[in-house]
Amino acid sequence: MSNLNSAANAQVLPVKSRRFRWPPELSILLVLVGISLVFEALGWIVVGQSFIFNAQRLEIIILQMAVIGIIAVGANLVIITSGIDLSPGSVVAAAAVVSASLAQVSDYAGAVFPHLTDLPVLWPVLAGVVTGLLVGLLNGTLISWTGIPPFIATLGTMVAARGFAKWFTNGMPVSMLTDRFAAIGAGINPVLIFLAIAVLFHVVLRYTRFGKVTYAIGANRQAAVVSGINVTRHLIWIYAIAGALSGIAGTVTAARAISGQSGMGMMYELDAIAAVVIGGTSLNGGMGRITGTVIGVLILGVMTSGFTFLHIDAYYQEMVKGAIIVAAVVADQYRNRKKRR
Repeated sequence: MSNLNSAANAQVLPVKSRRFRWPPELSILLVLVGISLVFEALGWIVVGQSFIFNAQRLEIIILQMAVIGIIAVGANLVIITSGIDLSPGSVVAAAAVVSASLAQVSDYAGAVFPHLTDLPVLWPVLAGVVTGLLVGLLNGTLISWTGIPPFIATLGTMVAARGFAKWFTNGMPVSMLTDRFAAIGAGINPVLIFLAIAVLFHVVLRYTRFGKVTYAIGANRQAAVVSGINVTRHLIWIYAIAGALSGIAGTVTAARAISGQSGMGMMYELDAIAAVVIGGTSLNGGMGRITGTVIGVLILGVMTSGFTFLHIDAYYQEMVKGAIIVAAVVADQYRNRKKRR
């Protein structure tokens, strides 16, 4: 009887010793709420209007950040593996001009491919996604097979993809696109695409073997190799997926603008990385969630819209954004030091 009691106590004690932990995204959500309330107060003081209770402004915030959000989902996967990808902005431009070139109307004399006009919308969309996928495969192959640091490999593809977009268009915009293609970027569609992608990869990271392997590689690559994980192949997949998501973002961008231009996507990669870091993903790898990234995207959107709402010069906006990125990285380093103690 005494053995049974001791066994029962052994099972109960761990349950009692557990502490309730708030979800890690809660603190980020509180930051979003705090920033929104600050802009609400400043709005009444400076402009005499409400910042939060304005449906049109909130819609603009969400629409502006949908494309960044799509890229940020891919950036989140890469950063969880302790990598980095600097090419998404250029991939957006490359995918935009390629997809737009296959979405032109037949009665336009200046079509890039005169015999490939008025195509079903599936083909320009696939072309944009495949463009991003190929760049992602190149990134993953360079990083996995040659051992080049991700920063250098993706810096090279960033320059090359932008150069390809300029060569492809000869510096001219690709315009006169079909209504079916333009519908992809119309209304709330970009937001729905972003949310669908975010939900999909939230499930993948939390509940599939692919997600577990992704976290394992970021947490300890050597241990992942020893445990039998094919790290090389998985990293190629990660960068390929990130590239494909940038291709989707480029296609959506072209559809929203009803034009494909080589200058599209400038600095998008930095906004995406900022959203991921603000959302709690560790630059050291092995930690991060899609839900946090979504909140990080919203924080960037609220900040950008709030500064514009208060008529603050764009230069100051960039400086503040840079300071927030640095602060997020410092907080990440502090959090990692506490874990190592």
